[in-house]
Amino acid sequence: MSLAIFDLDNTLLADDSDYLWGQFLVDQGIVDADYYARENERFYQEYKQGQLDIIEFLKFSLKPLADNSIHDLHQWRTQFIEEIIRPILLQPAQELINKHKQKGDSLLVITATNRFVTEPIVNLYGIPHLLATTPELINNQYTGKVAGTPCFQEGKVIRLQQWLKDTGHTLEDSWFYSDSHNDLPLLKLVVHPVAVNPDEQLKHYSEQTNWPIISLREQKCPVHHFK
Repeated sequence: MSLAIFDLDNTLLADDSDYLWGQFLVDQGIVDADYYARENERFYQEYKQGQLDIIEFLKFSLKPLADNSIHDLHQWRTQFIEEIIRPILLQPAQELINKHKQKGDSLLVITATNRFVTEPIVNLYGIPHLLATTPELINNQYTGKVAGTPCFQEGKVIRLQQWLKDTGHTLEDSWFYSDSHNDLPLLKLVVHPVAVNPDEQLKHYSEQTNWPIISLREQKCPVHHFK
């Protein structure tokens, strides 16, 4: 039984859930529109360029969780999932997930986006395991801080290695699907790295190293490499 690992944003989804959550908060009038929209865009561009300061970003992105009640946050999240996320779920991604399930593989999503946003999305795809950046929660209230290691770049490797130790899974015959050059540390670790609709840097690296490059945006999932 192999371990199949998936990035989430722009891999299993046709957009970035972290960025879209920020835009949703702006559109709902929950945060200061001008400031939040501007900073949300800035951080997103820095992420794509590989220049994101994850600590600075998390201080920004987790603040709305600390500023609002759990009750309100869950209501907003439900609306966000139904209105924003469901339309960008990818059927070819579900088909790929199902192929791994049929093989009996263990399925894991590993994402930099915080667990509050991503957990219900991962559930929609029927994936049982999730490693995500974890917002600190004390007495049923988010603090705006991060619990543990942010699940970003090398942090994904750190979090995965701890998870492997805790669960007894291994990276023997392992897979990792990602769109982003930010995930190169983890892509280099698995047996079967796969670039999914990759950004330019990951596409270039994949071409140089002969990694498979696939698209999950097409009508039929091109998983001819899958055995």
